[in-house]
Amino acid sequence: MKKILIVEDNQITLSLIKSELQLHDNVEVFYTDTYKNAMHLIREHRGDFHVALLDLNLPDAPDGKIVKLANANKIPAVILSATISEKLKDEIMKKDVVDFVLKDTPESIKFAVNAILRVLKNYDTTILVVDDSKLYRQTLRDSLKRIHLNIIEAEDGQEALDIIKENKNISLVITDYEMPNMNGIDLTYKLRNLYKKDELAIIAMSSVDKSDVVGAFLRFGANDFINKPFTHYEVLTRINSNLELIDLFTKFKNLANKDFLTGMFNRRYFFDSGLPIFTKNKRKESPLAVAMIDIDKFKNINDTYGHDVGDDAIKEIKTILDKNLRESDLVARFGGEEFCILLEEINLENTRKLFEKIRTAFENNIIYTNGLEISYTISTGICFGLLDSLDAMIQTSDEALYEAKTTGRNKVVIKEV
Repeated sequence: MKKILIVEDNQITLSLIKSELQLHDNVEVFYTDTYKNAMHLIREHRGDFHVALLDLNLPDAPDGKIVKLANANKIPAVILSATISEKLKDEIMKKDVVDFVLKDTPESIKFAVNAILRVLKNYDTTILVVDDSKLYRQTLRDSLKRIHLNIIEAEDGQEALDIIKENKNISLVITDYEMPNMNGIDLTYKLRNLYKKDELAIIAMSSVDKSDVVGAFLRFGANDFINKPFTHYEVLTRINSNLELIDLFTKFKNLANKDFLTGMFNRRYFFDSGLPIFTKNKRKESPLAVAMIDIDKFKNINDTYGHDVGDDAIKEIKTILDKNLRESDLVARFGGEEFCILLEEINLENTRKLFEKIRTAFENNIIYTNGLEISYTISTGICFGLLDSLDAMIQTSDEALYEAKTTGRNKVVIKEV
């Protein structure tokens, strides 16, 4: 869990900040209103804060003294201030400061909170910088490290293409135009054949002041364009805007494809992704395993302990399956307490061993929730082999699940086809 330090002496502002941050349960927030208390908190946590939101003028530390404290402990900071002189602002912005926000409206508080949350996301965000100029790569690296992005570098388009094929976690590419081996426009074209705009953002850069260059980049799929030379804040603004768009696309895709309760994929996504897998393996005549898992006597859990405990029981399915399945295995919640799994590149014996291991994991598992200790078993039906359609394999696994339920539960039944 990432830690946020908030230093603010205005109680109204502090209340607004707390209201905004209460919407986010994956952060640990520490509040204080003086420089002295902030210093104690930083010492207590050994400087282990991922980002700080700082009031520039505190009763015991005017004129940005708190920023020096954050810098000394390598804590990136977003500044929140009611007023500031241009001279002081220029001095402050030369330090390790992510952004500067005037607290003149309630919307500015939301903006400041979004700025610190963006920094937290940056710790897990990777950007590829492509430029044959070592100086420009260094300039960009210095700017991007201030907002704690992870940076990979390439000297030309071909090297960038090789890197991105091996690194699936890159969210954004910043590319120069004129480079040896492969220029930026060709790189952009090739990247767009691999990734859509909602999967990978591309920002182009060039010192060539020609409209046809900008037009070519945008036509071939660049999201944005920056002229060289550029300023630090121009780059940060463009990068943050494009990363936020990628996050927004991801959020919408998750809403469409994921189950709200568990965060697992839903039935719709299972078929969208499972049909190409089935078609590929059908063509190769390679067997598949389709498994249906169902919680035994789930109604008793709801009736005895309530739906909140029932929800925790359902969420435990994801926890145990995540520990036992491969990343390549397709898992989805089909509804209620029923889950479907599609596995490729696995033989019958390993399928049997895997699902017996999963069955045992549930049998021995205890869930601690609402002051209770509960446990349950699962039944599993599996169709192994190949049928004419994915639907037919799911139906067969459902039949195997019914057999497991009616012959005692807490067992794995496999129908080989």
